[in-house]
Amino acid sequence: MRPPAVAAAGGLKILYDARMAAFDSPRIASAEHVTVAGPVGPLQAIAGEPRGSAQPLYAIVCHPHPLYGGTMDNKVVYTLAKALQSVGAATLRFNFRGVGNSAGEYDGGAGETQDAAAVAAYGAARWPGKRLVLAGFSFGAFVALRLSLAVEAAHLITVAPPVGRFDFSALGAPQCPWLIVQGDADDVVDPNAVITWARGLAAAPKLVVLPGVGHFFHGRLAELGDTVIEALRSG
Repeated sequence: MRPPAVAAAGGLKILYDARMAAFDSPRIASAEHVTVAGPVGPLQAIAGEPRGSAQPLYAIVCHPHPLYGGTMDNKVVYTLAKALQSVGAATLRFNFRGVGNSAGEYDGGAGETQDAAAVAAYGAARWPGKRLVLAGFSFGAFVALRLSLAVEAAHLITVAPPVGRFDFSALGAPQCPWLIVQGDADDVVDPNAVITWARGLAAAPKLVVLPGVGHFFHGRLAELGDTVIEALRSG
């Protein structure tokens, strides 16, 4: 018989696998690798389209910092895309300039916002009539917020926005429902800085603080997915 601790860990893994399997259910189409024309050259992206859904949304998902290993295959980015697909939204996760097969080089957020805008435009042409959801993790959250102030979006989802690491002082709140998800044990972004900033905004976003969660959501990805799904379903 396994020791209780091991048995508990195994049970958690089974629960995690079952919940993530819901994101990868048969109603989710296979991923399609696509190339998007970006401001400084082609951008590498992956499109996902749910089967059998009339949900009028498409989402772009922005990845963490390019200079610290951030890519569209980051597990938080993947979780966000699958959660969005599970409620019927088509998705585009993509590599910023200089990452993977995307042309260009890191540009501190300004160029990456232009990249995200190009991917959003590609999505609008691919799925005419669908409304845009912007989502991002860490650096990607900063980019998603920047873009939400320049385009019309139906929802904004920012996970662990890097307040204190990038200049958020000039960024206000978008004119759409906005979810912020922050772990209170984040060892990269100061949770208190995020909470103080979010609560000080004139138009308060929905702020969900997950206890005991670090920056990369180790062991808590399914909970992140559930939080996103609940926010989208509640409007």
